[in-house]
Amino acid sequence: ELESLKAQEEELQRELSDLETQNEQMLAQMNELQEKEKSCQELLEKYDFTEWEITEWSEQQAVFNFLYDSIELTVVFGPPIDGDDFGEDPSRKIVSLNFESLLDEEKAPPSSCLVQRLIFQFIESQGCWQEKCPTLCYLPQVIILMNASSMQIKICFMNILRCEGKNLSLKARVLKAVVSSLVKLLFSASTAFAKFELTLSLSANYPSAALPFTVQNQIGNIGEEEISAVLSKVPVGYHYLRRIVSLIHQNLLQDPR
Repeated sequence: ELESLKAQEEELQRELSDLETQNEQMLAQMNELQEKEKSCQELLEKYDFTEWEITEWSEQQAVFNFLYDSIELTVVFGPPIDGDDFGEDPSRKIVSLNFESLLDEEKAPPSSCLVQRLIFQFIESQGCWQEKCPTLCYLPQVIILMNASSMQIKICFMNILRCEGKNLSLKARVLKAVVSSLVKLLFSASTAFAKFELTLSLSANYPSAALPFTVQNQIGNIGEEEISAVLSKVPVGYHYLRRIVSLIHQNLLQDPR
């Protein structure tokens, strides 16, 4: 009987040891998850992926702002449904959706005006928004769609800002100008005896598609054929404009020696 009790005691000790090992493993996993959560939270705080906010929600309408309060969306509701005391029944009709630019184009920099044009280009390309959002339950989809478009065009905006020669540390001097939805880049390099203007036509689907372009040669022999050969090697995607500028410099404007 003593041997049986001793065996049971040893078995209990093994089980306790196994439980302690499992507890240690679980604590390690919890610590790892907490570290990941902390890291993700820091990323969310560092990079704000939300480009909209609600500025009004009443029984009659809701108002949303996008891109640093430069675009306003007003959603007008239909009559509340019986029993819906707060006017938030998902089946409540939406009478209209109206987008309005709040940007002062006379004071805003050209790149900001370009962002506005691209956003409204996207808005117009979607057709009738009221048909997309006939009732309140569809409104979150509209907000998500506008937020995604705003983020995509914001990437375009950041790429334009980074196309300055001083940011790219290029030997060639790169100047930028924005007219309508066109971005004009002036390249010049004395070592390559070349100077030309590259005009790129932007659209709301940037940077997921190649950009139409024209070339105006001013000095040297670099023209549309040479530029086309370089641009064909540039993959679309994030930093597309910046990669275009860098690759043109590397392939066409380096010192021939």
